[in-house]
Amino acid sequence: MRTLSRSESNLASPTGTVRWDSSFSVDRSGLFQPQNLASSPHAHKEPETEMAKQIKALIQFRGGPITLAEYMSEVLTNPTAGYYSHQEAFGERGDFITSPEVSQLFGEMVGIWCVTVWQQLGQPEQLRLIELGPGRGTLMADLLRGTQVFAPFQKALRVHLVEVSEGMRERQRKTLGCEAPATGSRHTSFSGHEVEWHRSHEEIPQDCPVVVVANEFFDALPVHQFQRSKRGWSEILVDIADDAEMLHLRNVLAPGPTPASRLLLPQRLDGLTDGSQSQEAQDVQQLEICPQGIATAEALAKRIAAHSGAVLAIDYGQDGLYPASLQAIREHKAADPLSQPGLSDLSAWVDFSSLRQGAAAAGVPVSCHGPVTQAHFLKSLGIEARLEMLEQQANKAQAQSLREGVEKLIAPGTTKEGGMGESYKAWAMLAGVDDVPVGFQPQ
Repeated sequence: MRTLSRSESNLASPTGTVRWDSSFSVDRSGLFQPQNLASSPHAHKEPETEMAKQIKALIQFRGGPITLAEYMSEVLTNPTAGYYSHQEAFGERGDFITSPEVSQLFGEMVGIWCVTVWQQLGQPEQLRLIELGPGRGTLMADLLRGTQVFAPFQKALRVHLVEVSEGMRERQRKTLGCEAPATGSRHTSFSGHEVEWHRSHEEIPQDCPVVVVANEFFDALPVHQFQRSKRGWSEILVDIADDAEMLHLRNVLAPGPTPASRLLLPQRLDGLTDGSQSQEAQDVQQLEICPQGIATAEALAKRIAAHSGAVLAIDYGQDGLYPASLQAIREHKAADPLSQPGLSDLSAWVDFSSLRQGAAAAGVPVSCHGPVTQAHFLKSLGIEARLEMLEQQANKAQAQSLREGVEKLIAPGTTKEGGMGESYKAWAMLAGVDDVPVGFQPQ
């Protein structure tokens, strides 16, 4: 769990690559300036990271600002200077804590959900279990361990992890106790399952029912951000800052339409309500769009519709538009997203209504459920009863640790201290199942 509240910041980004000619001029007059942006005529430059140097070189090579989505993608996944290439991101020693790191019961409950869906699908003899963005592998480890009592389910599993970072793959292999294969790409985990790694879910065969788990996956996908000005919607970009500014990078408004503003804005706004722009969309002054999230939901809808299956996404977010939510976290504290890139995690709150829009665009028979709060989801799956059972078998210190972990998962609040139960939501998409999945009954 990223334990900090995603306070609204002002970053934005398009995933497309835009080339600008030498006459490109940027506009900062209409750009909302965050209060914590460290720049003044007398500011001293902050230390320049290797990632900042590479971003500046990219901007110079392009001849003008780059999109914020491109900035976000580079900062997180650049193989030499990106955040995931060298940081211990997860856990108390990292920059944020995810739900699986808080309590083993989180992974167990997700496992129970997968078992019930498998049963609703008719208990197929083969089931591909895919996790997108597995972190350290803790969720999958707890899921496999917690479902060992369901032998037919375990026998049906074919486990796949989608991870682009080789460093994170190595952490996942250690967590799962995987033994390197003598030949081939499959690793055998402590549970006896063969585990395969992929860079994309599209590499995984589509030949049997599938359950896809995405815990805090969509929040890390690059977002576009737009701001309404006197001349209409403008895209927010990343440019090299002036020498007088403390940061090496800054936000600027595009002086005219960009590919993202031409394509993404109309599609997203038209996708609201019944094809007309809602009052919310008409009133908002800033807007954030995650095209990769929408495209992923569409692709997953087609995947599960082919042979039946389900998708479970758990993330912090809401069922509607966000004006601006991109934020950086460094050592469990909020940071400016443009400050010392490569040293902070970047993420954005998830707009679950956009995932429904992606599913609808697939044009296949799937049903969407939620979002519901994480507290409702976990309680419906029996996390409190499971806690009481484990407490009876634990000593006093173990019991206290277990209870504190569960309370953190289901308590309201947006921070580590306050809890994750309300700000984190669960959302599901199913094909081949008529009933409402467990955990998504009306609250």
